Amino acid sequence: MAREGGRTGRGGGLGAAGGDFFQLVVDYAKQETLGPLKSLGRFVAFGVAGSIALTVGTVLLLLAALRALQTETGTTFTGNLSWLPYLITVAGALGVMVLAAWRIKKGPAARAGRDQDGRR
Repeated sequence: MAREGGRTGRGGGLGAAGGDFFQLVVDYAKQETLGPLKSLGRFVAFGVAGSIALTVGTVLLLLAALRALQTETGTTFTGNLSWLPYLITVAGALGVMVLAAWRIKKGPAARAGRDQDGRR
């Protein structure tokens, strides 16, 4: 076999084939791990941003409901009943939390988890 620049005529021998194999494995690993992780990162980022937006919006709506109960109901919640708007607002917040927990527990993600386990 003729040597060309330190290589054999068949492409460099076993050492070069091993290097090519290693590079192929590294490229495959990057393709199969880094690509999905990047898209997963975007998915998580949008999920976190959406969660923060919903939380801020819910807090602002609850605060608006409290202020509306305090100012727009006339003399209904004055004197000994001045604590009632706070109780109503806390009940509304608890209702939102129960609704969220119920949807998490019975939502599509829970059904998909049951299907993967083989139970229905």
